[in-house]
Amino acid sequence: MAKVKTRFYCQNCGVDSPKWIGKCNSCNEWNTYVEEKIEKERTGKGAKTGMRSQSGPVRITEVESGKTARLDANDTELNRVLGGGIVPGSIVLVGGEPGIGKSTLLLQVALKMKGVKIAYVSGEESEQQIRMRADRIGIENADCFLLTETSTEKIFEHFKEMKPDLCVIDSIQTLRSPSIESTAGSVSQIRECAGELQRFAKEEMIPVFLIGHITKDGSIAGPKILEHIVDTVLQFEGDRHHAYRLLRTMKNRFGSTAEIGIYEMNSQGLRQVVNPSELLLSEGGDQLSGVAIASTVEGLRPLLVETQALVGAAVYGTPQRSTTGFDMRRLHMLLAVLEKRGGFRFGDKDVFVNIAGGLKVEDPAIDLSIVAALLSSLKDSLLPKGICFAGEVGLSGEVRTVGRLDQRITEAAKLGFKAIVISKGNKMPEKVSKDIQILEIASVEELYGHLFS
Repeated sequence: MAKVKTRFYCQNCGVDSPKWIGKCNSCNEWNTYVEEKIEKERTGKGAKTGMRSQSGPVRITEVESGKTARLDANDTELNRVLGGGIVPGSIVLVGGEPGIGKSTLLLQVALKMKGVKIAYVSGEESEQQIRMRADRIGIENADCFLLTETSTEKIFEHFKEMKPDLCVIDSIQTLRSPSIESTAGSVSQIRECAGELQRFAKEEMIPVFLIGHITKDGSIAGPKILEHIVDTVLQFEGDRHHAYRLLRTMKNRFGSTAEIGIYEMNSQGLRQVVNPSELLLSEGGDQLSGVAIASTVEGLRPLLVETQALVGAAVYGTPQRSTTGFDMRRLHMLLAVLEKRGGFRFGDKDVFVNIAGGLKVEDPAIDLSIVAALLSSLKDSLLPKGICFAGEVGLSGEVRTVGRLDQRITEAAKLGFKAIVISKGNKMPEKVSKDIQILEIASVEELYGHLFS
């Protein structure tokens, strides 16, 4: 019989300790250590996954090289964030807030991939509940098999019989391995179940999607090793008060980590947003003071987003500063630059900044648009119609260069903008649309002269 021992694990960060301690030395959280029974791994030929064992060492020059054909997810946005499709043998972790649409997204992918045998394992919902959601989404793939099971031993037995082409686990926190004597969702169970699924995916070359819960601070629940084990980590973001959802790549061994996919939640599931720029710009929004359009880039994808600013007198004594979708510290820096380099008085003003559509933008090229919106609201003057901005603002008030300028200009021209304001230091691309005017500036003072002279 295998020897059983116990250790204490922090339920917040996964660090283990031989004895109970009140405060975790890793994450500084109190009363998070729980005792768990651990059984030593079995030795011999009995693989936990019931699959074939790994082969011996192979010289790297003898390994066949070549591109592996990826599976088409029949979803343009998901294919983009994965780097061109689903890689056979990969294991993908999808995390996000409760109710944001993680299960809906993967069930929708399973129902839309025609001609692919998919095993959808659910430890949270019954078969009838999943069928109700499937009826709403629309069933196009009859080879989608539902399995309501939480024991990894039984799950692998079913996988061995049906031999699926793709597996979905909803969720990793509900699985339980019989080799670990602890409750489902504990640190040791998540680590062990993820390791078994990883071995299954690599040995059988079957892609596996895992849905993961998150903690109150927004990180994926369980040990940090879970994110190291998987090949790709996708974060499903969005505000439940807005219809838009962002699928952002946090880690990807087979593609870029800067890609995003955009969806719109409706009664039929998640709709792919092919041209998000048109949806992120409100009709007639540029006719109001304090509104400016920024030409940004998320990964390889150009986006035009609406930035809004409201500047008013501080009636409560201490001026308020508030941002939605924009870094608060960045706003403080821009206000300091406008005070010092431009002579504009923001010290006694309340300042509110919002990125329309519920988006979070980290592209520094949005600085110029934020500055234009702030000046427009401060002066209560409209910006010229049909103008957008792309530039980073430095501490000395200079407008710095930004990357992928050709894509920003092309996207702005495609949506009918007549002018775009950029830095003088930017090297002009070889092919520029003749339908849009390029305005080059060097500082925020020059920007004010262009807009309000």
